[in-house]
Amino acid sequence: MDRIHSVHFALDNDDGARTHQYDKADIILVGVSRCGKTPTSLYLALQFGIRAANYPLTEDDLDEDGMLKLPKALAPHRNKLFGLTIDARRLSAIRNERRPNSRYSSMDQCLQEVGQAESLYRTMHIPFIDATRFSVEEISTRMIAETGLARRFSPR
Repeated sequence: MDRIHSVHFALDNDDGARTHQYDKADIILVGVSRCGKTPTSLYLALQFGIRAANYPLTEDDLDEDGMLKLPKALAPHRNKLFGLTIDARRLSAIRNERRPNSRYSSMDQCLQEVGQAESLYRTMHIPFIDATRFSVEEISTRMIAETGLARRFSPR
């Protein structure tokens, strides 16, 4: 039942759609669009029963100087935040499959977003992993080790 509840939690709290349940989250993944937040959240839920939410860092989270700031929905839950980052070239390639030749997938846009996200992580002391060359399984294992998250059950 823990596995089922955790998967439902991950789906209900995907992509910042709902933030009112963040107090029930074991971890909240943050990062730019297409960096692996959703698959990692679902893997954590399915394999370990961890209640994982995720929140995308977007242009709406920029301050007046054009730098990312911690979104208000995340501020009360800073101790649960974990960042994902990705190489800008890889991000551009992934986004190009979704929206070819768009500003969203441009190298300049990807470089800017990744740089801002990593700057936010460092400034706010949010632990993070570069997900570029790791599988979801490796990302999750490293995240669990680094945060000390309690597994509700062991993977099969």
